[in-house]
Amino acid sequence: MRTIRPAWLIVVTVVLAVLGWVGTVLSSRASMALPVLPLSSLITMGLIVVVCWILGLKVRRWRDGKRDKELDPLLAARTVVLAQACAYAGAVLFGWHLGILLNQVPTISMRADLGIVWQLLAMMAGGLCMVATGVVVERFCKLPPDDTELGAEPKEKRETHGKEGYA
Repeated sequence: MRTIRPAWLIVVTVVLAVLGWVGTVLSSRASMALPVLPLSSLITMGLIVVVCWILGLKVRRWRDGKRDKELDPLLAARTVVLAQACAYAGAVLFGWHLGILLNQVPTISMRADLGIVWQLLAMMAGGLCMVATGVVVERFCKLPPDDTELGAEPKEKRETHGKEGYA
């Protein structure tokens, strides 16, 4: 499994910012409301972050040597997948609401109520929390490299002669 690539998080954020901006333009042309998530979705985002942290800390505690109980490898794999999904979902939410905010910047001074701006900023902050949680929890699940004795030569990879090296 590959680790989270920060460049991909940035690409996802930029693409969704463009899509959010376009969605806002299209919805305003059709006289529809802004396509912003309600503030109640912050509760769901917070629950995802908390669950991700709890599972990540459990894996990290086992990795750091507190091995009272055996760690289920499936739990560890699911924790990594949850962390990656959390990071990418956070990038999507941050980018989407950033695009809407960028579209609304010229009209902010004309608004009597700045509630929508605060709502956009709250959703962007929630997205950033999800990205940070995903990246950190994924790091919790990495095993340290195997230690080799001083002076010992690392083992060479065996040749596969065109075949994939699966177990």
